[in-house]
Amino acid sequence: MALTVLGGLLGTMPAAAAPAPQLFGTVEFRAESLAALPQWQRALTQIEAERASYRSCWRTDPSCPSRGALAWQAMLKAQVGRPQFHQIQAVNRFLNDWQYRSDLQNYGRRDYWASPLEFLLRSGDCEDYAIIKYVSLRQLGFGADQLRMVVLNDVSRGLAHAVLAVYLDQQVYILDNLSRAVLPQEQVSQYVPYYSINETMRWAHVAPAEPLVATAPARLPSVPAAQR
Repeated sequence: MALTVLGGLLGTMPAAAAPAPQLFGTVEFRAESLAALPQWQRALTQIEAERASYRSCWRTDPSCPSRGALAWQAMLKAQVGRPQFHQIQAVNRFLNDWQYRSDLQNYGRRDYWASPLEFLLRSGDCEDYAIIKYVSLRQLGFGADQLRMVVLNDVSRGLAHAVLAVYLDQQVYILDNLSRAVLPQEQVSQYVPYYSINETMRWAHVAPAEPLVATAPARLPSVPAAQR
């Protein structure tokens, strides 16, 4: 995956009411525009176009586009009414069973953010896991303010990576395609976030010791296709 740290993200205003605790202990700068995130905007548009298919798969209609989508919706149906922490565990385990595939393998491109139905047909890389987990939890009733896809630096591997952060019961839990365990953020010390997003907002992140006004690098190094 080739992820981008977007220039200008750090020029936004500090979040007035950011969820507590702060994500990975960083200072957050919020913007209410997604204009700087065309990949995410395209994915959101595609998700909206796919919603009728999600419903058909939920009903097990013959029009459901794939066996993977049918299994996905059956898993979600089984989670209805369960405690939210059990739901995030089930979603993480189920979707992590899909085998990792790079964007180069799937699409011949270094960076492509896949919709859930695209992921269920081809699998995907780290941000694709995060996107379908986001959509899964939204379908189960989680609020957008409880969820963020986080683009970050995995300092232990020196790679760009993406995970889903879930805000629940005054804690932030991390859903990661590299782990079947859902862990509180305090137990995931190797990650330093660049930016995070949900369907309405984006946040830039800086460590508390860093200057609060800074210029983000134009791009992250490309992540080799064989890595995730």
